[in-house]
Amino acid sequence: MIQRSAYKYLLNWKEQQRRKPLIMRGARQTGKTYLVKQLGKTFENFIVLNCEVNNEIKKIFTKDLSITRIVRDLALFTSQEIIAGKTLLFFDEVQETPEIIQALRYFYEEMPDLYVIAAGSLLDFTLENIGVPVGRVSFLYLYPVSFFEFLTATGNSTLAEEILQHQPNEPLSEPIHNKLLDILTIYFAVGGMPEAVQCWIDTQSLAACSNIHHELINAYRQDFQKYAKKFQIKYINLLFDRIPLYQGNQFKFSNISTDYRKRELMPCLELLIKAQVVHLVTHSAGNGVPLGAEIDPDKFKVIFLDIALTQAILGLKSADWLLNPQETYVNRGAIVEAFIGQELLAYSACDMQPNLYYWQRETRNSAAEIDYLIEKNSSVIPVEVKSGSTGRLRSLHLFLQDKIKSPYGLRFYTHNYSKIDKIYSYPLYAVTVAMKNLST
Repeated sequence: MIQRSAYKYLLNWKEQQRRKPLIMRGARQTGKTYLVKQLGKTFENFIVLNCEVNNEIKKIFTKDLSITRIVRDLALFTSQEIIAGKTLLFFDEVQETPEIIQALRYFYEEMPDLYVIAAGSLLDFTLENIGVPVGRVSFLYLYPVSFFEFLTATGNSTLAEEILQHQPNEPLSEPIHNKLLDILTIYFAVGGMPEAVQCWIDTQSLAACSNIHHELINAYRQDFQKYAKKFQIKYINLLFDRIPLYQGNQFKFSNISTDYRKRELMPCLELLIKAQVVHLVTHSAGNGVPLGAEIDPDKFKVIFLDIALTQAILGLKSADWLLNPQETYVNRGAIVEAFIGQELLAYSACDMQPNLYYWQRETRNSAAEIDYLIEKNSSVIPVEVKSGSTGRLRSLHLFLQDKIKSPYGLRFYTHNYSKIDKIYSYPLYAVTVAMKNLST
């Protein structure tokens, strides 16, 4: 069983005095339904209503939004009692019945003791069309399984605990460091999609995991028909195939195609972002917080939902990570950089949608780039990712010299923990503790 950190958020939500209906958001197959069903086991009465399977549910909500009547009709429809304070009501694939989302505010106002959760694929498209009941619902954002969750799921809870407790200015015992790197290389091959992770736990077969990656890729392609207009399908397919080629670089539409223009491709990129298949890393001047106040919307990078899916689209062999890890880290530097972005999203607060930022200076003879920028209280923390040799960290030093409000910088790499001057270096497997230290 894969224990997700978001499950703790669900348990806390259950115990809240002034609890609001919860909407779970995230890309397809990131584990939303599985998590709610886990939570359902802690209730006296758990009712699952799949709006995609049960079309009749829609009729219950289209008559009016009287919560007393809706709850009565749902009880009759399911032949189950619905008791405030004891029942968890779960609407799955709720995008098929948008009226339920509109009704959530009335569940909060008229029956606040009833536990209500809604989730679905491509839910953000529905929310954009009908609006969000502001102040009447809570959100939980779910991403692929993080490396820390992968450690615990694969029976390495002791190592996971060691990462959390280890002091970042002291090297970890070399055998332990190497063992963690070995497990990390498996994660780079398997990725964080829950079905693939469970497959690895059950079979230890990269070939079986690869089959799942390709099935998921096909499922995402089939979704294009649901949210893109017919004439956009060719553009969105092109973006889907070619974005992985340019991860780690500033995104340019001319790299995608010389036959199509930005005005044709940009709306389709926005669709992929809304479907949470890809995430933007936006350029920020990085002078202070909030980082979003100093962005250049025309400068951005794009990373894919999951590093294993990225490699599957590119046709890269997952076995290379296990057969020749050192060389593969060097050759797949863009994948390593995307991994850090994936981890930063995974360890962000569950109830808010995080944004990713980077910094770049393009001065002649003095170009510099910082892979990610992170906010810490009133400070900006620059982050560099190194997949090969340690390097001189020239960009990181330049940033810290220019931005006097940045107290220190972070480096993630394959080597051990260290601290030199104002730069903390963490192994790639320790993003979780770096984020934890930022929050304290």
